[in-house]
Amino acid sequence: MDNYYLGIDVSKGYADFVILDARKKPLAPGFQLDDTAQGHRVLTDYLERFFQDHPGATLYAAVESTGGFENNWYHRLRSLASYLPLHIARLNPARVKFNSEASARRNKTDAISAQDIALYQIDHPEKVVYDEQDYPKLRRLWSYIRMLVKQQSQLLNQLNSQLYSTMPELLTFTRNGVPKWLLKLLEVYPSYQKILQAGVAGLEKIPYIPQKKARRIIDLVEKGVGGESDVVSEQVISSLATQILHLEKLIQQQKRFLEKNYSEARQQIDLLVSFIGIGIYSAVGLLLNIGNIQRFPSVKHLASYFGVHPVYRISGDGRGGVHMSKQGRSEGRAILYMIAFSAIRHNPLIKELYSRLTNRGMHNGAAMGVCMHKILRIVYGMLKNGTAFDPEIDRKNQEKTPPKNHKSKTPKKRRLQEFDENAPISRRQHKKRKEQVPSQDESLVKHGILEPAPSS
Repeated sequence: MDNYYLGIDVSKGYADFVILDARKKPLAPGFQLDDTAQGHRVLTDYLERFFQDHPGATLYAAVESTGGFENNWYHRLRSLASYLPLHIARLNPARVKFNSEASARRNKTDAISAQDIALYQIDHPEKVVYDEQDYPKLRRLWSYIRMLVKQQSQLLNQLNSQLYSTMPELLTFTRNGVPKWLLKLLEVYPSYQKILQAGVAGLEKIPYIPQKKARRIIDLVEKGVGGESDVVSEQVISSLATQILHLEKLIQQQKRFLEKNYSEARQQIDLLVSFIGIGIYSAVGLLLNIGNIQRFPSVKHLASYFGVHPVYRISGDGRGGVHMSKQGRSEGRAILYMIAFSAIRHNPLIKELYSRLTNRGMHNGAAMGVCMHKILRIVYGMLKNGTAFDPEIDRKNQEKTPPKNHKSKTPKKRRLQEFDENAPISRRQHKKRKEQVPSQDESLVKHGILEPAPSS
């Protein structure tokens, strides 16, 4: 059985194709097709003839993730795979780029890019996941909601900037986010003058503004130091508040729609929501970021993918320590953070872990990171084994884990010479070396006491 590799470089409205054999030789000249019904029919006919001419062959095809331009070609190939020996995958463009740069090629065209995609499949088969479950409907809706959230954040930043110039006293109410009552207030009364004209009675008509809060707002406005308002600033503030409220309503509508229409991945999402702290919206986000759990050989690979694994960094004179990597998917970490935030309050297992770490003296942020890592490990086990969350399973796994041996070990010697006092080192490095040099007192050496010398 012969394996062949189809590289597809997708552009807006068209794509370039090339097929290589296992020896990286082009099977035929590359070709280009438009992203139209006719172009898809030509591709179908071409691949059907290919398999007729190469009986017993298997074709591995790949496209780069290009923000959606690749979807039509991807789904066409998925449909062809139902009756042809064809496998299709999406690739991370950065990995293809790095592999191309490693080959030291300088030229760059669409045809060469298609060849680079095919070459990546041949060079790194272990990193390519074919026929991955895609969840296209959920992904489209999730992307739409994320776009709305991003737009809302941009408008909120603009509103904060406008308030700082016109009514900075009101920013005292936005330290933990902009409350809905403040947006409704600014929508109707976007200036000092209009707030004072409304008075306490007018402000009380706005939901969630009691008399005490209304009086405080009036007192702040009377002592305000903001610039004089004008028609333009009032219109901008009022319009921003209206748009933010509208987006908030739209976001909540779309989230409710998502929570009622997730049949595309119902089995996996029902597993995830069995964990106390994970809702349907968070479960969809996790699932879309993880994709096919089978592409992660172990939970360590998944932790690295999300960037929640610990790393130790020290170089030169710098001070080292253990930190969260944060080199993976930032969106996945944000979802994990909100899940951990909820689980610390409502999930007994995570609540117990968080309390144990903080009581031991660990900083709250570091303890939160450990909880995020713990939750991801649980999620991995749930998806890998197809089982709902059961805290007893985790407790039994902990009992099986052998206790850690905390005996001090003699550090490995990595220097080929003793420390040289004449070395042109920095003051900090000199201090570190003094701490590492054992005492030279013969009696202490004789009795086996080799503690580092105290720093002066």
